[in-house]
Amino acid sequence: MIGISTKTIYAVAAIHQLGLLEENERLNIKALALRANAPEKFLGQILLELKKVHILQSTKGANGGYALNKTLYEISLKDIIATLETNAFEDICQIDSPTLKLFWEDKQKELVNVFDTPLSQLTIYQEKANQCFNYMI
Repeated sequence: MIGISTKTIYAVAAIHQLGLLEENERLNIKALALRANAPEKFLGQILLELKKVHILQSTKGANGGYALNKTLYEISLKDIIATLETNAFEDICQIDSPTLKLFWEDKQKELVNVFDTPLSQLTIYQEKANQCFNYMI
């Protein structure tokens, strides 16, 4: 996908898995990496970045692990991209042209609106995936 790194793809996969957990349940990095189909060390770096911006929380110890710090309704794809992608939503027009500046400002607003999708929509796609799976049996 244009402009979306593997880092963001893995982050959304991990958040999706954490969103499936019960309220007080947590996943350690190894289990989360397995469920999200992501490399454990790389995912660990991503999770730390998401923890810094309070999207995730972690607990140390034998029963510790990661959990969402917010609901999926409160986390948008834009939040993830803004955290993990460098300069994702900054001004991109470097040309001294009022016409082009206005054009790129509008495109940037449209892009931000597209990515302002709450990750609670993952549940809709989970249901669709489950229906597809059931039809294949």
